[in-house]
Amino acid sequence: MPRSFAVVLLSLCLFTVTFAVNLQAPLYSAYTAESAMGATAVTVAFAAYVAGLMPTLMLLGGLSDKIGRRIPIIIALILGGIGTLALVVAPGWVSLVVARFVLGVGTGLATTAGTAYMAEIMGERQVKRAALFVTSATTLGFGGGALLTGISLSLQGLTFFPSSFALLFAAVPVLVILALRLPRCDKPKAVSLLRLPVFPSRTWPYGAAMGVAWSATGMTIAVVPLELQVHGLGNWTGLVIFLAIFVGFLCQPLARRLSNPTALGLGFFLVPAGYVALLAGSWSQSILLVLVGAAVTSAASYGFSYLAALSEFSVRAPENRARATAGLFVYAYVGFSIPVIASGILADRYGLLQAMGFFGSALLISTLIVVWAWLRPFPR
Repeated sequence: MPRSFAVVLLSLCLFTVTFAVNLQAPLYSAYTAESAMGATAVTVAFAAYVAGLMPTLMLLGGLSDKIGRRIPIIIALILGGIGTLALVVAPGWVSLVVARFVLGVGTGLATTAGTAYMAEIMGERQVKRAALFVTSATTLGFGGGALLTGISLSLQGLTFFPSSFALLFAAVPVLVILALRLPRCDKPKAVSLLRLPVFPSRTWPYGAAMGVAWSATGMTIAVVPLELQVHGLGNWTGLVIFLAIFVGFLCQPLARRLSNPTALGLGFFLVPAGYVALLAGSWSQSILLVLVGAAVTSAASYGFSYLAALSEFSVRAPENRARATAGLFVYAYVGFSIPVIASGILADRYGLLQAMGFFGSALLISTLIVVWAWLRPFPR
């Protein structure tokens, strides 16, 4: 298989796996309507995603080193289809929790194996370019699923089998068959199946930046749509989630031209700035400010911070790239999940807007602490 075709095919596989992750997001309120748990119902679904993803990252991040890169990616594609099928067969909160767990496992398998695989296909001299392909494919996937479901619902009306789901079901078997033809350019190692993540030396600022940035994205995806629903703006959910991710994709070519420290510093500035706009929009019921805030945080979360961090982790661990990617995503998903879960609990007690305000304060403090520690000179 020509290298260029292999790169495109692997990118499509990574796109499809992440496409399934937020595919159901515009239907959250419909799935949780039967539950009496309020905002906590959505955050429990987020917790289920992390419950599937974190053990995969922690224990199976290096699985592809043992069994090859293709098998984890194929498994991830199948899991994406199974999780989505569960929501069609038995739509509801319980199915949402099950689906999110399965999708978490798939995401963990695909991102670790896919990052290492892309670098192997493209060659060691193009590690940063390979990271760009991975971030671009996954960013478009995370954002595209929610947007396409939102468009489908606007055309079809409320349904638990929107056209976006049908598209995924059609794509998965085709990609599984094609993925079997991907080149075997990796060399499986005689290592344990269970392998812990690797955290390369001096990469913690990049991991912390991912955690801070993705915490804002998690709030945008999980909590902000609930606030929009309260004010009758629920039909904007798909676009908000799409912008919260897609603008980062648009920023990635610029991020690639910057040094990793420069891109990291820009990300640190953009995250709190964007969240302030998003919070102001939620408070004033201004959808324009919400969209602007989602876009600005996206520039950091999936643009400058994401590419800089993935590139830095990949460069500093050439012999353990899959496990280093797992280490990076441990940072990212701790930030992505814990604030959302805490905010859901606070929202049921104090209100959605108040919970978003609490998170905004924590976000600003966390950003300042990480930047201070990053810029602090090492003792001689």
